[in-house]
Amino acid sequence: MTATPTARPRTAKQAWATGLTAFAAVMLMITGVLDIFRGIMGIAQDNVFVTTRNYIFQFNLTGWGWIHLVLGVLAVIVSFGLFQTAMWARVAGVTIAAFIILANFLSLPYFPVWSVVMIAISGFVIWALCVVRPQGPADSPQAAPRAP
Repeated sequence: MTATPTARPRTAKQAWATGLTAFAAVMLMITGVLDIFRGIMGIAQDNVFVTTRNYIFQFNLTGWGWIHLVLGVLAVIVSFGLFQTAMWARVAGVTIAAFIILANFLSLPYFPVWSVVMIAISGFVIWALCVVRPQGPADSPQAAPRAP
């Protein structure tokens, strides 16, 4: 005899997990692309940014441009992995978003409003990736103990 596979109904948890992962992937991709543009601006023309004197974390703006460019490229690559809902991409997404928050905090005096926006978006990405718990085999309705 052959058994016909039955499709399990999607639960609300699965729908939320899929939606939050897609949200995080899109937001991380947007953050990455914008960070790439910010990096290119820092590398190409330093006079785009406001310079602050006596800032403790003062670096060369070209160096900040390279940091943002690398973080942006990594964020875009990881966002493609998030579209595949890979676990490595969730871990890497939280890590990259945390580094984006750190880089934007340290470059806050150079571009204050934009840095705050990027910190907020990256915070939402971290939240979305950490709150998602995809349904595993232990959570499936078929694995639940049945009453006699």
